[in-house]
Formats: sequence, C-alpha cells, structure tokens
Amino acid sequence: MNISEIFKHKKVSFSLEIFPPKKDSSYNVIYNTLLRLRGLPADYISVTYGAGGSTRSNTRDMGLELTRRGSCVAPHLSFGGDDEGLVLELLQVYREHGIRRLVALRGDVPSGMGGMSQMVYAAELVGFVRRHTGAHFTIEVAAYPEMHPQAPDMIADVRFLKRKFDAGADSALTQFFYNADAYFRFIDACRAEGITQPVYPGIMPVSYTHLTLPTIYSV
Repeated sequence: MNISEIFKHKKVSFSLEIFPPKKDSSYNVIYNTLLRLRGLPADYISVTYGAGGSTRSNTRDMGLELTRRGSCVAPHLSFGGDDEGLVLELLQVYREHGIRRLVALRGDVPSGMGGMSQMVYAAELVGFVRRHTGAHFTIEVAAYPEMHPQAPDMIADVRFLKRKFDAGADSALTQFFYNADAYFRFIDACRAEGITQPVYPGIMPVSYTHLTLPTIYSV
C-alpha cells in the first residue's frame, strides 16, 4: 500500500517540515520540491527557526511566500534573543497575512552564546501568544519521546510538556525518533500525567536519489 492509498483509507494528520535556506538561489529548489509533493494531503508545512532566531527573516519570508502560493503554513517561533516587541511585530505580520498556525519553541542557544539570557521556555511563549492573539493561532509545541537532553528524567520532561498544554498549546510534534517503542512509552507517560491533546510523531522518511518518494506501509 502506498502513501496515497493510506490516506484514502484512514484519517491521518500529516505535515511537512522545511528548513529555510541561507542563499536566495536555494529557494527555488524548495519551491520545486514542494510542487512535486503537492499530491500529498499535508495539513500544513512548518518552517523551522534557527538557533536563537538566527533564521528569523528567512523563516518569515518563506512562510509568507508559501502562504501566497496557497499553502497552509506553520512558522516556527521562539523568543531566542529577541524582546517582546520584536515577537509581537512578527505575530502581527503573520496575522495580517492570514497565517493561523505556529510551532512555539524555546529554541536552541546559538553556538558560542552560552550566556544568552533571553531564551524563554516554550510554555511562557505559548502563554505570551495566547495573551496577545487569543485563539487566532493553532499552536504546536515540541515533545521528546527519547527525552530532552536537559531534562533530569522522563517524568519531569512530560511535566514540562504538560505546562505547554496548560498554557494553551493545541498539540505537540515530537522530535525525530528511531524506536517506535520509545514513542509509545512516551504516550503512556503523557496519558498518566493527564495529557489528552494529540502528540504527533516526527518521522524522517528515507529518501532516494532525485527525490523519489519512498513507499510507506501501513501496519
């Protein structure tokens, strides 16, 4: 059974993730690739955000361009080293252009900037977005089936996730994982902590030369 047949027979929430390029010449490569993937029924396309907001402008520009081309987009967002004014300005731009989804993250500290002080936890960012934009955005957050490297233990990590949901997140996307059992154990731990919102698995499909799509099997 190929991927198109899977989507015909069962309800699946499916999204694509892209990394904004650093060179303008690479944008067309991404747009052409997305044209080849247009037959996949993706709910939205998320656009990643560099460490500390380092790709802020590229993420914004790509998100706006994909929206203009008719895609549903979910730009990644974090405070990074930005102040509230810059984040509010970015949220306003997204609202004005009809973007209604976000992926809210604490984000990573850029290399060589370990003393960076503005890195706001994702739960605080979710609360900030809700206070200033109400229910305008559907907000995704990150989850870690194999545990965040800075979490003291799995239970603490799951409780961090619950704080994001309590702040107003709608669902979570997991970090890539390579052991299905880790995901199912994580979901059991989430349910035990009272998390009922969807936690979608992040999967990196195997790809082939010339972007040939793999066959995905349903079990």
